[in-house]
Amino acid sequence: MEETRFEAVVAGGGPAGAAAALTLVRGGRRVLLVDDSRPGDFRVGEALPPAGRPLLRDLGVLDAFLADGHLASHGNLSAWGSPALHATDFIFDLNGHGWHLDRARFDALLRQAARSAGAEVRTGARLAEAERADGAWRLTLTGEGGAEEVRCGWLVDATGRRSAVARRHGATRRHEDALVAFFARFSPGGGEPDRDARTMIEAVPDGWWYTALVPSGERVVAYLTDGDLADRAVLLSTEGFTARLEETVHVRGVLSAHGCRIGERPRGTDAGSARLDRFVGEGWLAAGDAVVSYDPLSSQGILTALYTGMKAGQALHAHLAGDGAALGVYADRLESVYAAYRQNHATYYAYERRWPERPFWARRIQDTSK
Repeated sequence: MEETRFEAVVAGGGPAGAAAALTLVRGGRRVLLVDDSRPGDFRVGEALPPAGRPLLRDLGVLDAFLADGHLASHGNLSAWGSPALHATDFIFDLNGHGWHLDRARFDALLRQAARSAGAEVRTGARLAEAERADGAWRLTLTGEGGAEEVRCGWLVDATGRRSAVARRHGATRRHEDALVAFFARFSPGGGEPDRDARTMIEAVPDGWWYTALVPSGERVVAYLTDGDLADRAVLLSTEGFTARLEETVHVRGVLSAHGCRIGERPRGTDAGSARLDRFVGEGWLAAGDAVVSYDPLSSQGILTALYTGMKAGQALHAHLAGDGAALGVYADRLESVYAAYRQNHATYYAYERRWPERPFWARRIQDTSK
């Protein structure tokens, strides 16, 4: 097999990986972005808060993003700590409104920006093997075109919650909780036109629900609870998921008002707070969910992916240019960001006190007292 050499290979073609590749290639680095996503894949995680605007501007993709038809979101509705819905509006945010994304289109836009800037992109490829020797990586990529050998000096792990590169090379993930998400898309079937693009959140005795309108006109609906409290067989069935949805008031109400019907079997995924025990290793650094993973309640997942991807790219570029402190500064910044997230996370969960005897909430009340 013919070998190709790069200064950096980015494993993972989501927002973090694309942002890292784009940043590095604009710094003049030779970069390969390995994207193992498949056409038509639906990914949960559609909220981009207003703070995403300056990040997209810094990445040089804001104009293309604004022209790409994503749905403006002007705030949130939440029944949290009270059975009544309360609105939080973005009207006073200096960055304006947020968005609900078509994730496939958003991720593709970022990958195309990296490609247009000069990165090589392998779509439908997977990092099968990674061996480090004599200060360099020898990688094996597999895909429809067969196997390919690649050499590089640095790897950026943007493989999501798997942290596939970091964990394979000595790092471990620390899980703060056992939160999981069960989600499905609902299609409108009549009733009033659905134009409310605010995210709706509703707490229930064993967790919480959310729904968000996305550019296709569908609604994403998700139930969040702890893994040991979930009957997976029930929640991964259409009948069981929709039956459990009946315990809600507001989420069920908005779906009913617009005649929404479930359009696919529900799926499940890890959704808990987690982090790597170290953010940088020998010849690698991590970004996005691979480095820190946030509870969806924060609506910070995509924002953090863009931020950490860009900062990882900047740090690695500076390191390659001779700045011996750059990677340490990156790691210290992530420590500070994650500490602030944990404090805010605990504070917000503490607002909900209606079911202190239920395990889901008792665990989180206990966490705030530590």
